[in-house]
Amino acid sequence: MRNYLAAIFVSCVFVSAQAQHDQGGSPPASKTNKTFNLIKALVGDWQGSYEWIGKNRKGPMNARYYLTGNGTAVVEDLIVDGNANMTTVYHLDGADLRATHYCAAGNQPRLKATSTDGDNKVVKFHMVDITNMPTPEAGHVRDLELRLTSASQITILFTFVGSGKESVERIELARKV
Repeated sequence: MRNYLAAIFVSCVFVSAQAQHDQGGSPPASKTNKTFNLIKALVGDWQGSYEWIGKNRKGPMNARYYLTGNGTAVVEDLIVDGNANMTTVYHLDGADLRATHYCAAGNQPRLKATSTDGDNKVVKFHMVDITNMPTPEAGHVRDLELRLTSASQITILFTFVGSGKESVERIELARKV
């Protein structure tokens, strides 16, 4: 009887987990793994610039990518004036590609990849939840898009919302040689 109940429990857990995964709208696991491998290939130092579209702010920005967690996560430090201004950690969660963004606004949106293009070089993330959000109107990143243009060029787009307004921060980076 105990084995029978254990089998029913395991079946229910599996069906529930599969249903949650199916509703998530994630790209297939093979695409997220290929895309994650492209993100892993970013390891190194990058230089470039940022522009807050609609806010008239722009300037130089560098980036550093490195692996942590025995190669299971990629850390992206976005650097202004020699200081890590923002950090994003990319990793797989089962078949899902995830990102946690440690924002200069002081909160931490957790995002999930919602789509990739045909060759896995453009990946769009949407916020799942957020920590350290003082009020619902506080500024935060809602969407993140990585455009892996080539082995030596990337574009990062953050959609930032706050107080009912939306703006986009565009970061253009080239690999340092």
